[in-house]
Amino acid sequence: MSTLAPAPTPAYRLSTKGILRSEWHKLWTLRSTWITLFTASALVLAVGITMGVTYDGDDSEVDTIVFTLFGTQLSQICLAVLGILVTAGEYSTGMIRASLSAVPARLPVLWSKAGVFTAVAFTVSFVTNLVTFLAAQIWLSDSDKALSLTDSGVLGALASSAVALTLLSLIALGLGALLRSVPGAIGAFVGAVLILPEVLSMLPFGAVDTIIKHFPAQAASSLGSISRVENTVAPGTALASLALWAAAILAAATVLLKRRDV
Repeated sequence: MSTLAPAPTPAYRLSTKGILRSEWHKLWTLRSTWITLFTASALVLAVGITMGVTYDGDDSEVDTIVFTLFGTQLSQICLAVLGILVTAGEYSTGMIRASLSAVPARLPVLWSKAGVFTAVAFTVSFVTNLVTFLAAQIWLSDSDKALSLTDSGVLGALASSAVALTLLSLIALGLGALLRSVPGAIGAFVGAVLILPEVLSMLPFGAVDTIIKHFPAQAASSLGSISRVENTVAPGTALASLALWAAAILAAATVLLKRRDV
């Protein structure tokens, strides 16, 4: 008498592509993603158009790209909040348990979140910068701030501004993974990245001023301009500083993700 062998169970294989696809779908199915991205873009565009419409020559010494993209100082908060929601938001909803159960190695989840978010944040920021620049030039074309995309340094400045916003947002994403709390991570980002350097700058020490120039927000201000911004480090140095800050915080989040319970 023969017995039937049980049907083989199909092997479940994790792949980087699959994890990235999962994080991509999770990001775009959240209403907060659409709201924060739309708000970030709308702020930059609205402020850029306003600057172009109201320009009367009083700010002729300000770099044209900095002048046009003044709204990025507001949009960086929106993108930072989105970065925090990508990581800490899953802890607040409990979704992180399902994510880490599906990917027991854990680390690919964080890396995939960072990779997907980086691609989205940079693309949205760069496209917004392009549109804002072109829109503002409708009113600035007859002024001393008239520029075109083909002029030397313009595309590079627009792209470097997008890179700066993306790296600042990655820092926020890392803080979300570290603190596992949306309010806590937002408070840490605002306090440590935006407020702390201003407080430290009041100290009467020259060395402190030099160090502060390498803090995330101050390094970001060195990027996104055609001409060198006063009292800032060189763009290459600023980019390296921002990248190191983001890498350090993500590395700390990686270590703790591996060691802590869900």
